[in-house]
Amino acid sequence: MSFRISNWEGSTTSSPRVVAEAQSVEDIIAVVRNPERYPAPVRAIGSNHSTTRCGVADGGTMILMHGMNRVLEVGEDFVTAEAGALYIDVAKTLERHGRQFHVNVELGNLTVGSAACGGTKDASMPGEFGQVSSYVIGVKMVTPAGEMLEITQEDPERLRMVRASYGLFGIIYEVTFKIAPLRAMAVHHQSFGLDEFERRLPELIGRGESMMLYIMPFLGSVTVEFRRYHDAPTPAASHWQWRLRNWAWSKATPLFAYLLTKYVPAKRIRYFVIDGLNRIVTLVLRWLVRGRNTVPTDQIIRYPSQAGKSKYTFSIWAFPEHEYPRILHEYSGFCRAYYARTGYRPNLTHVGYRIAHDEGSHFSYSSEGTVLTIDPVSTADPGWEVFLHAYNEFCSEHGGVPLFNQTRGITRDQARRAFGNRLTAFEAERARFDPDNRLLNEYFADILSTEQAHAQRRERAPGDAAVPG
Repeated sequence: MSFRISNWEGSTTSSPRVVAEAQSVEDIIAVVRNPERYPAPVRAIGSNHSTTRCGVADGGTMILMHGMNRVLEVGEDFVTAEAGALYIDVAKTLERHGRQFHVNVELGNLTVGSAACGGTKDASMPGEFGQVSSYVIGVKMVTPAGEMLEITQEDPERLRMVRASYGLFGIIYEVTFKIAPLRAMAVHHQSFGLDEFERRLPELIGRGESMMLYIMPFLGSVTVEFRRYHDAPTPAASHWQWRLRNWAWSKATPLFAYLLTKYVPAKRIRYFVIDGLNRIVTLVLRWLVRGRNTVPTDQIIRYPSQAGKSKYTFSIWAFPEHEYPRILHEYSGFCRAYYARTGYRPNLTHVGYRIAHDEGSHFSYSSEGTVLTIDPVSTADPGWEVFLHAYNEFCSEHGGVPLFNQTRGITRDQARRAFGNRLTAFEAERARFDPDNRLLNEYFADILSTEQAHAQRRERAPGDAAVPG
């Protein structure tokens, strides 16, 4: 007997033999120490929003972490929470204490355990990082041997590895983050033609503000969301701007695109309407989503536990800042050429994030310098999966760096091209933590090119294909 558990938007299915719910660290220890009852691979799952097969536990054991969701302590400059706590719940607790996360990611259903050891993204605020794990200052986990282990800033290299470990070094059950005082945040939007944006990008960066991009290759335009902190009295705080943005982003536009794709088969008409929708979105951003005293935690969205017709998905690659204008120009051409050849284009706007140079995680995608990303977004309509293969090839050939939990369908060669010897170093450290591969699933075995992956490929029957991840 096996279970079938899909990720939030239904693109990936896991078939574990056993599913266990953790209510305490003792529950996790009991699972890890009993391989006969709880077979490998053992993978811990939060809200299951990853778009890749990073959390899949086919034939193994899946641990559901949502029962361990308490905020344990809020200090002046730190917060400690159990691994299954949702990011948005911890953020709202911090807000009540006059505190905030340094990185206020849009995905509120992110669990803090996943945030501590996986890839995340948000446009970096001035002088700050854009990856949540870089603000992790301590984790407690159950090792593959079933022992409790705490790793803190006193062991910076090991903490740096754990921040990129994706649960392969141990099952994290408690996380401590560095936090900041709650501050007012100014936000406004400005639109540019694609050529103008490419030409003016150095000037825009020079403003010293956070930059998120709404990229519209078929309209030849980019709308930039600029954010910055400033001191302002709390009573002047304004909330409606982010509520409007969040409603449009998480509900209205994906639902409209889904219905349009389903009921308007004529692609020329469909995409003409989608282009019109994107023009309206641009106007709403520029005219309405602006304010001087917004609340940073209002950016975080709580998605429904079950995806509905307004669900959407995405992918991401990051590129060096100094090469971004050229790459974005070529990517726009790639999208147009792909549509002309296949009749397919993503039915939601692309986005992008400027993320600061950050060496805080072993697999940081901005470890060699500040990056900007190109993220296609879609309702996962027919053609999306095939498009992603071409997108991945384009991005890899242009020197991009992926995320193992958010870049769907990357190959072992693409991972090797992006991370090089970092993969070898990581696998050596992982093998020291987990010599028996208790936590290693096929997805990571393949990417890390371990002996287990080679054995699994040899055992696979002729004609069988690995499930793309």
